[in-house]
This record gives sequence, structure tokens and C-alpha cells, in this order.
Amino acid sequence: MKKFIDTLKNIWSIEELRKRILYTLGLILVYRIGCYITLPGINPIILDQKTGSGPEGLLGLFNAFAGGAFSRASIFALGVMPYISASIFMQLAGIVIPQIAKLQKEESGRRTINQYTRYLTVVVTVFQASAYVAYLRGPEFAQALVPQYSSFLFWFTTVVVLTAGTLFVMWLGEKITDKGIGNGTSIIIMVGILARLPESLIQEFTAQSGSGGGGLLIFLAEIVAFIGVIVGLILLTQGVRKIQLNYARRIIGSTDAARDITGNSRDFIPLKVNSAGVMPIIFAQAILFIPGTIVGFANMSKEGATGGFMRALAEPTSFWHNFIFAVLVIAFTYFYTALIFNPTEMADNLKRNNSFIPGIKPGEPTANFIATIMDRITLPGAVFLALAGVLPGIASLLGVTAGFASFFGGTSMLIGVGVILDTLQQIESHLLMRHYDGMMKSGRIMGRTAAPSTV
Repeated sequence: MKKFIDTLKNIWSIEELRKRILYTLGLILVYRIGCYITLPGINPIILDQKTGSGPEGLLGLFNAFAGGAFSRASIFALGVMPYISASIFMQLAGIVIPQIAKLQKEESGRRTINQYTRYLTVVVTVFQASAYVAYLRGPEFAQALVPQYSSFLFWFTTVVVLTAGTLFVMWLGEKITDKGIGNGTSIIIMVGILARLPESLIQEFTAQSGSGGGGLLIFLAEIVAFIGVIVGLILLTQGVRKIQLNYARRIIGSTDAARDITGNSRDFIPLKVNSAGVMPIIFAQAILFIPGTIVGFANMSKEGATGGFMRALAEPTSFWHNFIFAVLVIAFTYFYTALIFNPTEMADNLKRNNSFIPGIKPGEPTANFIATIMDRITLPGAVFLALAGVLPGIASLLGVTAGFASFFGGTSMLIGVGVILDTLQQIESHLLMRHYDGMMKSGRIMGRTAAPSTV
């Protein structure tokens, strides 16, 4: 405890770090206030009576990322998701379009791509805002709309306000990245997700302590299991396979007196066990939302093989849903890793830097060796990622309430754990740079190198 208090004092004593943290907290507060400001033309009192626990399926995922702003019909209802969609599109475009790939390798080119991403965000937001207007006009929210608003006026004002809200949230994220601490866009998503945790804990405690519940002992056991899941996700996020590197000898200086021979220096390539991150789970969820949509539109009955199977796929606690979900996560993990990981480019960079893997020839043999290692470590990473994805369904089967069960792995906790670790790594870098102890009692949080000496 004393170590933790001393660390907090060290953080607060660094003026730059203190200003960055306060700046980040201030912008987060602005974002959370905006999540409760209702769109013009909607009665918030009637809306609260109609929304209940919020939407399910794909819309429920959007609502989770937006911190509940989607179900509240807030000015930040779309959150930062249009910007994320545009960023993913530009990232994938860089893989298939050589011109964009060339821009991604240059500093000025990256600034150009960022500008293109902002323009694409506006286009995506307009389309999503129009779809959101159609969603609000549905029978569930029809009574919450103000009658004095005409159909066109409501559409126009909602699209304009939602577009401006998304661009403002995007601006908040960029400001947090530049002047705050951590990745701004990721922090905004994490805050929206974790904002539901206190309410979910209260609901779970109420359900277990009430009549028919398991009691306080069961609730404490769930908390212990929840902490265990967090520890497992940290291991999955931080797990790396180190490939040793050697650097060839270099002779520095032109005269015998000034000549200095350097060599035998060693380094390593950290290959992440889960280099795909949370994207495979998001892709798998998007695909498995399709059966639920088909069931809803086709009004399939429970009778019959087709209707029963489709309903089983749409049910998060069913065996077939979780089995196919796990298979999709494993497949998408390999697919996304192949998209973002280029062993040939890595081997070329090693050759240019005059470094090599002991026992492996430079060039194509190095690329094949790195690709083989990556294939081997991706399998256990994909299996554990699939397990993390199905844990919320397993928790629901064991009697955990739906809100709290969503935090037992899945998209929510993977994003939360990843963002928190990245933010802690940045804070630790500031501490080590000024010769303070790091966040850990011994060693450093993985992912950061030692701070350069200022002597």
C-alpha cells in the first residue's frame, strides 16, 4: 500500500504528467455530460420509459461502445464508431491499394490519410445518422417524438446534430492523444464501456441477495471469477514470443586511435500472441447478428429444423451459437493477423539495419522463419481469444445477470484491459524518464523500453 501511495505522489509531483491527466479527465467529463443531452425533437421523459435495458444484438454493441448514449438518443448517440469504421476501412485499403500503402510509410502521407479518414467519417456518419432516424421513428420510440416536429425537420436536425456530435467526439479523442495521456479514441470507447460496470454490479448484487438468488457467497465467488478473467485477459494481451536478434560488428572511426569496434549486441523481436486484438471478436459478433436479424424479419417459428437452428444461432447462451462463434473467432484471428503482419517487410527491415536472427540466413529464410513462429503462437492466442469471447454466454448460463455477464470477457473487457494497460505504460514511461520507480514493484509494464538517461 505504501508503494502505491508513493507512486501516486510521484505521478502528482511531475507537472507535465499531472497536467496531462487532469486534461484527459476534463475532456472525459465533457464527453460523459454530452452522453446525457437528448436530441432536439425527442421527449426525454417518455424516452426513458420506453428504452428499458436498451437494445440488443448489433445495436446493443453500438450502445455499449457509446456508453449508453445510443439508447438515450443523445447528441453523442453514434459516439466514435463512424470514425472507427472509417479508420478500419483506410487500414484495409492500405493492404489492397498500393498508393495508400505508400502513403502509410511516409510522415506526410500519414497526415494525408488522417485527413481522408476525417472526410470519410463525415460520410459514414451521415448514413448512420439517417439509419438512426429511421430507428427512432419505429413503433418503440414513436411516442417519444415531439409532434410539432415535421418529418423532414426532424431528419435534418438529427443528422446535423449527430454528425457534429461525432466530429466533436473525434476531436476530443485527438486532443486527448496530443495533450492528454493514452490513446484518446480508445479511452473514449473504454469510458463508455466501463460506465455500465457500476450499474451492472448493483443489479447483480440485488439479484443474488434477493429471494431466489444465491446469496452473498455466490456474489463474492462471481467477483473472484471476474478478477480471474481480468488476470487472464492481461496475460493474453501482454503475451509475447521473443525472437533473439544479433547485430553485426561495426567499425567506427577512420584512424587506429579513434577506431571503436562495436558488436555482439543483442536484441529481440516481440511477436504478440494476440496480435489481432479485439477485431476477430467484433467480426464474429457482426456475422452472428445476421441470424437474429433474419429470425426477426422472417418471423420464423420455433418449429422446424431451419427455424430452430436459426434461433439457436441467435441465442447467446446456446451451444451452436458459442461453438460457431469460437470457430469464427479463430478463423478471423488468422485472417486479420495475415492482413496486418508482414514477415517479408520485417525481414527486409532487419537486413537494412544490419541485424539477423542467429542461425537463419537474411532475406527469404528469415521471413519464412518469422512467419512459421507467428503461425505457431497465433493458434493458442486464437483459442484463448475464442474462450474469452464465449465466457459471457457461459456466465449467463450459470445465472449471472446479462449486464454483468457481458464483462466476463468478450469485447468489453478486452478493450478495457488493453486501453488501461496502454495508459499505464505511458504513465510509467513518464516516471522512468525522470528516474522514479515504475508502476510495478519490480520490473516494468511490458511494452515499453527503458527511458533514456538524461545525464
